[in-house]
Amino acid sequence: MTAEQYDVIIIGGGPIGLACGLNAKKSNLSYCILEKGALVNSIYNYPANMTFFSTSERLEIGGIPFVSNNPKPTRNEALEYYRRVATSSNLNIHLFEKVTEVKKNDTAFSITTNKSQYLASNIIISTGFYDIPYLLNVKGEDLDKVKHYYKDPHYYAFQKVLVVGAANSAIDAALETWRKGATVTMVIRGDKISDRVKYWVKPDIENRIAEGSIKAYFNSTIEEIREHEVDIKTPDGLVTIENDWVLSMTGYQPNLSFLKNLGIELSADEICKPTYSDESYETNIKGVYLAGVICGGMNTHRLFIENSREHAEKIITDISKKKNAQ
Repeated sequence: MTAEQYDVIIIGGGPIGLACGLNAKKSNLSYCILEKGALVNSIYNYPANMTFFSTSERLEIGGIPFVSNNPKPTRNEALEYYRRVATSSNLNIHLFEKVTEVKKNDTAFSITTNKSQYLASNIIISTGFYDIPYLLNVKGEDLDKVKHYYKDPHYYAFQKVLVVGAANSAIDAALETWRKGATVTMVIRGDKISDRVKYWVKPDIENRIAEGSIKAYFNSTIEEIREHEVDIKTPDGLVTIENDWVLSMTGYQPNLSFLKNLGIELSADEICKPTYSDESYETNIKGVYLAGVICGGMNTHRLFIENSREHAEKIITDISKKKNAQ
């Protein structure tokens, strides 16, 4: 089978990957976007009722207007918007196609997926950080009752739900399942709800905890998970509660192993920030670029859609300049 060859292969079909495709098409570069899941897979995996922190215009890409019925757009509106972007721009995107190997040849990169093989002069990695959940690393975490992604609250109606975490995902899960009739307990490693929680939601969860509607154990961790119980290590000692489901909303991390296997250098500290040019976003591997939140390494709270959109234009400008100079 002869591999298709492109000026650029974009790995990741999230909003920034789509923005890279839009700019590549505008610059008359041959390109293909490879996405291992659904279109904007990370947003698809957000909770069904999630509302963005940003306004709709700050989520726009390619100059295509994002019209929302709400001051802050919802997950469903974002899915509709990015699907419309892909359709109206006729983007060349291959969904449910996972990249399994990338090799550098003399003149191009060879990209192997679960479905095909490609050659590209350049690669843009825009894989986000929503693929690998932080694990609790406790006995019983492998039980089916433990979930690292939360979708719809109705599923947990009238159940005993334990939510782990104190940031937006955990707070949404706690409030929504409680409002569907679940008995909700929270386990929070720190001494308060995260300051990053959406400002219109934070008073809600704090009030529910204060009135006792939702029980919260602060400065606490899970000790062990069993089929019908959970042990919680608290400042006052070990507490055992009855439990049906554990929603571990402890955050996610980028696939830095993929970058390391390509030879991209990472900082030696706990951030593991990849090496790249601030002007072109090209890494220490010539022809390999990074776009979006992956640029921040483990600091996943620094980059968002709204402050990563410019990456696409800078990268494609650099690739076009190099191609024209040949």
